[in-house]
This record gives sequence, C-alpha cells and structure tokens, in this order.
Amino acid sequence: MATLEKIRSKAGLLVIIVGLALFAFIIGDFLNSGSTYFKQNQQKVAEINGTSVDIQDFQKRIDEMTEVVKMQTGSANLSEDYTTQIRQSVFDALVQETILSEEMEKLGMSVSSEELFDMVQGENISPLLLQNQMFHNPETGTFDKTFFLNFLKQIDDENIASAPAEYRAQLLQYRNLWLFWEKNIKTQRMEQKYTTLLTKAIVANSLEAKESFKASTESADIVYAMQSYATIPDSVIQINKSEVEKLYNQRKELFKQPETKVIKYIAVDIVPSQDDFNAVSALMEELKNEFATTEDVKDLVNDNSEVPYTNAFFSENALDPEMKQFVATATISDIYGPIFESSANKYKMFKLIDKTLAPDSVKVSHIMLMNSNGTETALADSLMDVLKKGGNFAELASVHSLDQSSAANGGEIGWLTEAVAISALNEEFKNTIFSAPLNEVILFKSPQATHLIKVTEKTSNVSKYKVADINITVSPSSKTYSNLYNALNQYISNNQDIDKMDATAQEAGYNLLTNVSVTASDQILGSIPQSRPVIRWAFEHSRGDISEIFDCNNLYFVVAAHQGTVREGYRSLASVETSLKSEIIAQKKGEKIAEELAAKKLTSLDAYAQSMNATVDSVKFVSFNTSRITGIGLEPKLNALISLAEVNRLSNPVIGNNGVYVFQVINKEQNSREYNEAEEIRSAEAMYAYRYGYQAIRSLIDRAKIVDNRIRFY
Repeated sequence: MATLEKIRSKAGLLVIIVGLALFAFIIGDFLNSGSTYFKQNQQKVAEINGTSVDIQDFQKRIDEMTEVVKMQTGSANLSEDYTTQIRQSVFDALVQETILSEEMEKLGMSVSSEELFDMVQGENISPLLLQNQMFHNPETGTFDKTFFLNFLKQIDDENIASAPAEYRAQLLQYRNLWLFWEKNIKTQRMEQKYTTLLTKAIVANSLEAKESFKASTESADIVYAMQSYATIPDSVIQINKSEVEKLYNQRKELFKQPETKVIKYIAVDIVPSQDDFNAVSALMEELKNEFATTEDVKDLVNDNSEVPYTNAFFSENALDPEMKQFVATATISDIYGPIFESSANKYKMFKLIDKTLAPDSVKVSHIMLMNSNGTETALADSLMDVLKKGGNFAELASVHSLDQSSAANGGEIGWLTEAVAISALNEEFKNTIFSAPLNEVILFKSPQATHLIKVTEKTSNVSKYKVADINITVSPSSKTYSNLYNALNQYISNNQDIDKMDATAQEAGYNLLTNVSVTASDQILGSIPQSRPVIRWAFEHSRGDISEIFDCNNLYFVVAAHQGTVREGYRSLASVETSLKSEIIAQKKGEKIAEELAAKKLTSLDAYAQSMNATVDSVKFVSFNTSRITGIGLEPKLNALISLAEVNRLSNPVIGNNGVYVFQVINKEQNSREYNEAEEIRSAEAMYAYRYGYQAIRSLIDRAKIVDNRIRFY
C-alpha cells in the first residue's frame, strides 16, 4: 500500500518522463524519415506543377538522347556544347510532356495503343518515321514500309537473343534507338491531338478571307517625307515620374526576370611564355638535323609532330600554298624551315621524300563481305566465279554487299586519292587500288572485311609529291601553367576583401570585370569556354565570398567574387527607367512635331518636306504584310495606314517609331491571282492552327510552376 502511495505521489514526474520518451521516439522517427525526405529533395532536379523529376531519371533521358545523337552523327564523343544542348532539349521536352499530359488527363484524352500501332504499322505512319532516312528505299528516296518492318523484326527480343555475339550489341543499340523514337512518336501525337482540339474551335470567316487576300495581293507605291525625333533635343521634353510609373506598369510583364547572381571576376589567359617559344624553337633545330639524316622519317614525324605522317603522294592542288611553292623547286631530301607561323602559334618544316608522275585519284567500286568463320571466303570465291563468267558487278553488290551506302549505287564508292584511301582502310588498300588494272576485279582482305574491288576509272597522270611535315604548336609548359596559377593564387590570398579588388586588380596587372549578372540557365561566362562551374559556384555562395581558381578548358584561369543576389521577380523601376524615359520622350516628340505640322495647314508633300527640313523620298511595293519598309524600317502604323489610303490623297502626320511621317500613295497594284474564298479560309485556318497551337502550349508552359534545380547538378 505504501508503495502504491509513493507511485501515486510521483505520478506527475512519471507523466513527464514518459512524455519525454515518447517525444524522443517521435522526433527520432521524424529525423530518420526526414533524412530520407531531405535526400529525396537533394535528388530533385526539377518540379513541374508539383511533379518531381529525379536526377537519375533525368540523366537517363539525357543518356538515351546522347546515344541517339552519337548513332545518327557517327560521333564517338560529343563536345561540351553539344552535350549542353542535349540537356536543354531533354529538359524542354520533359516540361512540355508533363504539362501536356496533365491537360489531356483533365480533358479525358489519351493516346491509345491502337493509335500507336496505326502510327507505326498502320495507314497513318508518323511523320517522325516518314522523315527518317534509315527507313527510306535508296531507289525511290521515300519511306519504305517493308524496310521499316524488317528493322522492327531484327530488334525483337527473340532475334537479338539468337543473333551472333558480334551483332548483338549493335542490335541492342538499335532497339534503344527505336524505344527513343517510339516515346517521341507518342509525345508528338499527344501534342497534335491537343492543338487540334483547340484550333478546331477557331474558324475563319469570309470577311477575314477577303482582308487576308487583299493584304497579300495589293501593294502601293508611295512618296513620303519624315522628320526624325533626333531633330528635337531631349532637354526640351518634360516628363514626370507618374508617366514613367504608368508605362512601367503597362510593360511590367516584359521585365520579368529569374533569380540573378551578380559577380566580379578575373580571367587570365593561359598562354605560352617566351621560354616556351624558345624551347620549341630549339627543339625544331635539333629535329632538323635528325630530319636530314634519318632513314625512318615516319617514326620521327609521328613521335614529334602534331600532324601524323601519311605515306602517300599528293598532287599540287592538295598542298597548301607554302608547301606547293617548296615542292615546285625542291629536290628529293630538301628541307624547308623551320619557320614560325604566328597566326597559329606554331613552328613547322617540310621534307620532300619523293615525287612521281601518276593518277591523282581512281574511281572504285566494291562488294564488302563480313569476315565470319571463313564463310566469306567461299562466298567471295563464288562471286568471283560469277563475275569471271560475265556477272553484273552492280547487281551482285546490291544483293551481297554489307556496305549499304555503296550497295544502293551498284557498289560504287567514288573517287579516292591516295590519302583518302589510307584513311578509309590502310596503306595496303591504297597500293592495291592505285596499281589495279581498269575493270579487273581484285580480292582484297582488310582486318574488318573481305572486299571484291574494281577500279573503273583513273585520272590523267600528274606530278605528285610525298612530303614529310613536322608541326609543333607552342603551348604553355607545366612551368608556365604553374607560374600563372601561383601568381593568381597569391593575389587572391592577399585580397580577400572584394570591395578593394577594383583597385588592387589593376595594380597586379589583372583586368577585373564587375557587376556581371548570371542566371542559372547561363552555360558560359562571357565567351569563356567550359565556364559553367563558375556560374554554379555563384549560385552556391553568398555576397562577399571569393571563389577558388577555376581552370576553364586549359584556356583560362577564372576567379570570381560574389557581389550579391537579385531575387526572382520583376526588374525594378530604377533599372529600366532610362529606356522607359526614352520611349516617352520619343512619343512626346512625335506629338509635338505632329501638332506643329497640323497647325500649319500644309497642302502638299513638298511643303511638308520643307517644313520638316527633309527631302521627299519614295518606296515601291509596300503592302500590309511588309514587315520592314525599304529605307524606313519597322513602322507597323505606317504599313496599316498605307494599305487603307486612297491614291493621290495626302496623309495627315503619322507618329511612328523613329519619326513623324507624311505620305501619299501614288499607285496601287493588284496581282493577277483570283480570289478563292474557300482556299483563303483554308489558308487562314492553317495559319491559326500553327500559331494558336504553338501559343497555347507556350502559354501552358509560361503559367506552369516550374522549379528548376539543374544548377545543382550541371
């Protein structure tokens, strides 16, 4: 009983202890789940109307498109600029796709599997497939459904699984390529259905058709006089603050801006020092002695020159002017140089190895057979027998050659010089085709394939030269690189106050650019290549911070200092006040000039010209659709009034963008095209479909809530 009494007396303390334990448990659970939440948030590359885009999913789409571009361009590696364009293209597509999907779901619309089948294998093939050269018949140059269906058959799971190992990777590549196209076909169809729904609600009427026809077929010849706004000093025009504020509010949507970081930065060119030039000059002199005596020119050139040795003869037309001048008078083993080419920062010298009289190029056809388990030998022998008995080379090439680009043209590769032949295959191939008798089929084996080769034509003999060429560009040495880096690093260490950098930078010999605005979408800083990391740094730091040294593509060292942040929203009135005032001043000048001219009650264009202190000029063929009037420029108000004016009637003063105009139409012409109301209505509706469809999607994107976090990752 006493024990119970003690427990009862401590009940308040127990409640507190239990409460604290429960609180710790809940908080611990929250923190654990919170760590997952924060991790997920850190992985979010974007959010589109509340839909999160994970960085891994985004990168996967980038990788897919990169592989597609590589396959279509035949490039193993893409430049940083190309990669940047791909990232932007993927992001834009993802935004549009997400927003369109939401809108279509609201409308109860979708793209069915039956529609997709029809666009791929039915009667309404997708334009994406129709335009794809891969599925064009080489004979007709148009989409061939049989070619396409064969392609789909080759990339199905069963065929890939049973394909030889050497082909499997390529088939998988093509399968991924197809999946990419398939996704884009669906997106394109989704966009088409949505825009069609909108544009079908907008129809042209007969009045619009007549006005459109008139605007496109009627033109006017005019004479005019103009008084420029520059004839009135700005100082005589008075404007007040309320006028500027009013125009600012009218134009406010034009002043929308993303979050902007303001930085100052120093960019140091990584250029060679005088010691680097001296070192390359000395090396060239050493190489000249070896160049003159060595019997292994190829290795000497390949070990030292930026231009590899090509064991081929070149005609004079294939040589640059300096080399052409050298070979014209040189004898074998003569050396030219070394000389310094300042425009390219390089030293070069040539040696004439040999010269001959021979055809510059030969025209070649071939049938290419894949090397595979020796079966190509039997096929090659069989084809050789057929050809010896009078078989048609072009027909056999179209059936058997693996080189589809030449097979479609009877196996014809085209004209090859010695250098092109080496780059296409190797020196042995070059020797074979340049020594082959005309129209005699020769069996040739390369590491990749077996070829049946026929030389069908040769050019006339010309003088040809074999030249060894040593080129060395002067580049910054590691010592120069270190000196430039260390000097900049020392400057940063001694100048940690960004407000004092303006004065100290010039003293240290650096050019400091200040008040430079960058946004998260900017890919480069000024014209500095691969400077995106500097922009990322600006968005990860705050005012007063000074960056580390960034190495931008081994061309520039860049160090930046953070001056501040301009928040997302609208540019301030103060930041655009100058341009707004200029617009108001121009408008008031126009009103002043027009009022003064009207008060004079002038009755002829010559009188107006005299009053304006101007000359009378003329323009022909001005129509409502003329975007810029010859000799005048962009003046839409003038365009409209000219199209409505009567012939020989003097206009009132017209206030334009650049001055005040008075004009007179002296002639109007109508072209001979007959009015067809149905055709004009169709044309107008086609224009509406394009314009409003694009504008509708653009409007959806503009109104969408998009959080773009790409700056965190790229």
